[in-house]
Amino acid sequence: MLPSLDPVLHQQLRLAVMSLLLARKEADFLYLIEETGATKGNLSVQIRKLEEAGYLQITKKGAGPASRTTCTITEEGITAFEKYVNALDAYLNQSRGTHQG
Repeated sequence: MLPSLDPVLHQQLRLAVMSLLLARKEADFLYLIEETGATKGNLSVQIRKLEEAGYLQITKKGAGPASRTTCTITEEGITAFEKYVNALDAYLNQSRGTHQG
């Protein structure tokens, strides 16, 4: 039986954010916008969902135009991402097994 895929991570923008954070551990909001091409509103919603799941921590410093929002991946987020990748690998392995005559 194939493993289930984490519904929090199984969304393109959230997966992209987690991939970026896995490589850097921390990134500011503007960097994530530049790298993903997301709108500010959509990115805000998606990082909040990741924070609610415990996969990242959002830190806001300052106020107004000088404010800075930083996202940091958590240990729980790293573990969830690794499980997600392993689950995808199981799907790929299943697919390879059925296509090898």
